[in-house]
Amino acid sequence: MIDHLSLVVRDYAKSKAFYLAALAPTGHSRLVELPALKGDLPSAGFCHADGSDLWISQGPAITAPIHIAFRVPRRADVDSFYQAAIEAGGIDNGAPGLRPHYHAHYYGAFVLDPDGNNIEAVCHEAP
Repeated sequence: MIDHLSLVVRDYAKSKAFYLAALAPTGHSRLVELPALKGDLPSAGFCHADGSDLWISQGPAITAPIHIAFRVPRRADVDSFYQAAIEAGGIDNGAPGLRPHYHAHYYGAFVLDPDGNNIEAVCHEAP
């Protein structure tokens, strides 16, 4: 199990607003901000009750996009993630729906974040 992930983003404020809205449906509802220390840039953590976190900080973004998938317990959470991410400025990269080529109950949605990373919410449960 992954404890936390960190991303470097080009526009800290824009990405912070995007992830705050997009990750609320995944259960990452607590925002923690760390101040800039000793020349470091500020960081924001989007925390989940299970202890897993996603952190962002300002800097030169990775040139090749990455893919991050957040597991959620219900298909409705996938739908909510997708809607919130689109409203927060994300770009559609796969609307909510079944992906039976992965497995019979794989229900996911994909959105590109402000840096072009492929962010997904997925539910593996039967309806």
